[in-house]
Amino acid sequence: MIQETREQFIHLFEKEPLMVVSPGRINLIGEHTDYNDGFVLPAAIDKKIVYAIALNNTRQCNVHAVFINETVSFQLEDVKPTPGWINYLMGIVYQLQERGLEVQGFDCVLAGDIPVGAGMSSSAAVEGGLVAALDHIFKYGLDRMQMALIGQKAEHTFPGVKCGIMDQFANLHGKKDQVMCLDCRSLEFEYFPFNFPDYKIVLCNSMVHHSLASSEYNVRRLQCEEGVKAIQVNHPAVKSLRDANMDMLNEVRAELSDKVYDRCNYVIAEIQRVQDATALLKKGDLQQFGELMYATHEGLSKLYEVSCPELDFLVSLAKERKEVAGARVMGGGFGGCTINLVKADKVDEYVSFIKSRYQDRYGKEPEVYVTVIEEGVSIID
Repeated sequence: MIQETREQFIHLFEKEPLMVVSPGRINLIGEHTDYNDGFVLPAAIDKKIVYAIALNNTRQCNVHAVFINETVSFQLEDVKPTPGWINYLMGIVYQLQERGLEVQGFDCVLAGDIPVGAGMSSSAAVEGGLVAALDHIFKYGLDRMQMALIGQKAEHTFPGVKCGIMDQFANLHGKKDQVMCLDCRSLEFEYFPFNFPDYKIVLCNSMVHHSLASSEYNVRRLQCEEGVKAIQVNHPAVKSLRDANMDMLNEVRAELSDKVYDRCNYVIAEIQRVQDATALLKKGDLQQFGELMYATHEGLSKLYEVSCPELDFLVSLAKERKEVAGARVMGGGFGGCTINLVKADKVDEYVSFIKSRYQDRYGKEPEVYVTVIEEGVSIID
């Protein structure tokens, strides 16, 4: 893909580009905790966005997207939220300009194999790849966390998704065969080897893409904030659900709607599960780690209500199989993938089982991806 993208750029723009590889991400546990100042446990994977990019000595940016064979151009003096995939790139350019960093006109070709809507954060890969490319070209001297924060702000202001920092962080900080425990409040992080050669990380795509995912994501965030405000009356030191516990939440149970109570209940438990999960990784206990994943799915389905029947069915299938240590919905929810930890010598058998049973139930075949933990954004100069 890298070579094909480079060749397409040369064909379109007749010059040699800088090449950038920007990965998707998985999150082993810690879903919807990042915007509550909690912990997450993501990793970069071998699904990726590829950029070929070079300056063009104008004030215009020309971007060709291979995945829909479309070219879009915009002027650097007229960067504003715009419908479609170009919005993610324009958001990055705008945030760099807002910081007083010079951006000049560029040409680029954008390709990739991250399935859109599958929960692998193709948007963060688009954002991280461009900010890293422009940092390299213009020598801004940004560190990886600054780049991640720029990507997050771009997503807040252009697509309008009030995401936490996890996706952009994982995209830019990934290391091969390592997962990262990120404290989303302090932005401190620690790498943990994910060294289980007898297991593979298998993603099963429900093939469900709900358009309400972004709007409902923002609703969940507001519901969490509503719970925090109620808790703060008795506990003013509580700044987010990271600071709360179940006793505090139960004190204000009567003041909260059932929905808000359930949302907060899930998040408080999930923040603790991530901390428990890192301890299990240190001990090499993948079986108990998998049990935590199942608990997370139950919470996401019943309390946070971001699952759907298709995802619940995929997780129920995983529970039937001894070769699966754990499974859950991954990403924002309302569709996308489940993440499964599957014994390596049983992956083919498991995939056949999943595809057959899902086809019988829903009349469509799920896409399945066996992923490998890889490096974060890489510049190929």
